Amino acid sequence: MNSEHLVDVIRGDNVESEHWGHIAVVNSEGKLLYSKGNPNRVTFARSSMKPLQAIPIVETGAADHYQFNQADLSLACASHNGENQHTDRVKTILSRLGLGTDDLKCGTHPPRWTEAYEALIIAGKEITPEYNNCSGKHSGMLTTAIHMGESLEDYYKTDHPVQKRIMEVISDISETPLNEIEIGIDGCGVPVHGIPLKNLALSFAKMAKPTSFPEKRKNAIEQVTAAMMAAPEMVGGTDRFCSDFMKIEEGRMFGKAGAEGVYCIGDLETGLGIAIKIEDGNGRATSPVAVEVLKQLDLLTENQCVRLHDYHYPKLKNARQEVIGQLSPIFSLKNA
Repeated sequence: MNSEHLVDVIRGDNVESEHWGHIAVVNSEGKLLYSKGNPNRVTFARSSMKPLQAIPIVETGAADHYQFNQADLSLACASHNGENQHTDRVKTILSRLGLGTDDLKCGTHPPRWTEAYEALIIAGKEITPEYNNCSGKHSGMLTTAIHMGESLEDYYKTDHPVQKRIMEVISDISETPLNEIEIGIDGCGVPVHGIPLKNLALSFAKMAKPTSFPEKRKNAIEQVTAAMMAAPEMVGGTDRFCSDFMKIEEGRMFGKAGAEGVYCIGDLETGLGIAIKIEDGNGRATSPVAVEVLKQLDLLTENQCVRLHDYHYPKLKNARQEVIGQLSPIFSLKNA
């Protein structure tokens, strides 16, 4: 099955562009309930996998040993803006480990938050690894490695115990055999995992309702998802869909974006998991699709729809900040 038309990009009175893609909605028992496009499309989850990658921090005892609070654990799931609230916390976590930002193997890029980038330029400071949007995840990986007495210089490599533990978690929660998980390398240098979209949705469904797992894993999952919802500002930051969405949901849902047009949601109340992949990889289409899916599933109140309107129908603006168009979701979910 090919991708399907999900979002129109409207300029003036014309449809200027279209975003096509795939959607899977799965319950915690693994039943595919609704879909668009191909729910079996093997998809690199990219940063949407971070909540699963954070689970070993708790399971190994590293989070307790190094006194992770909810904001610390939420940051381990983050694709953050590089605001002070993020970079200061990364440095605080590393200091507890007796490490510095040079121990992060995520590489560097400018902060996503323009004000943070401008402040660096004005101060004449170097862009260092804590500004990488994945530095929280890497800090968590280092925490697990140092707690388990493992090497630190290669924690990011596929054959390192840190990454092997993560693979086991992903295989178990997504119900995908280890030998069927496709492996690539993410933008921050660690392995990235390719699984069918419906299995990615299943992962979020089972994290939303983790009753089928042994107590240790169940508790770890609940700690990770509770941390994301309690400190959503760590997951993204100012004016980011992940953070604003979880604030509006007030402890009911957790969501995580991934590069190349991926978005995933888990709903604690219904135990549903949602996975979205935009075929052209453009992340601007993910929030319109995500909000529209939740609306069609009747999972949003009228007030929540109003508060999420600007993510549901994002405005297009010119260089003068005048509104000249918008993105509009145009699909209807199909019963599986």
